[in-house]
Amino acid sequence: MNIAIIAAAGAGTRMASDRPKQFLLLAGRPVIFHTLQVFEECDSIDEVIVVLPAAESAGFLSLAGKSSFRKVARVVPGGATRADSVKRGLMAIRSATAEIVAVHDGVRPFVTVDEINSTVAAAQADGAAILVAPVTDTIKQVSERQIVKTFDRSLLRRALTPQCFRYELLREAYQHADVNDPSLTDESALVEQLGRPVSIVEGSARNIKITTVEDLAIAEAILAAD
Repeated sequence: MNIAIIAAAGAGTRMASDRPKQFLLLAGRPVIFHTLQVFEECDSIDEVIVVLPAAESAGFLSLAGKSSFRKVARVVPGGATRADSVKRGLMAIRSATAEIVAVHDGVRPFVTVDEINSTVAAAQADGAAILVAPVTDTIKQVSERQIVKTFDRSLLRRALTPQCFRYELLREAYQHADVNDPSLTDESALVEQLGRPVSIVEGSARNIKITTVEDLAIAEAILAAD
């Protein structure tokens, strides 16, 4: 069984709203509903676990059922950090039947079914795989207001989600992680720290993460163009 953990426990402080960003409306539906719809349509995902702020988690399973999200099996209250929240979702998985775990940001509604399927397939083959997109800007390393180095952007990629792993591998990575560290925002980095290889799947730059008011406006424009 392949399980998706939808990480949506953030407070959305950069959105300057009294509602968490995952519940803001995008084309009349909460952002997280757009995200869940893609996973609902994805053949490679059998079950979905949603990690939400504790205050939002109580009634969400019922709400998901009313919205025909049949794959949503559990709703888990999140922790103080992203890593803590994802670990809580991971602990809710039935280990006896788990194969691939796909971790995805709840505020990335433009991931496609093909991207999810391809990343899951790569993780099945290699143990770990993440969706990435090219870097279009020139990236500089700086120190004390001076440029230290210019990177070859053809060798760089932006990490997107989903990030997919064999269940046992992700469990091992989290056993070695300090989940209280707020800088841990990427599951791939935890697996890399074990010395294990992580494959990449080239994805689309449309797979944006909605974190600001400007991002929400871009998301509306993407939907209007479709």
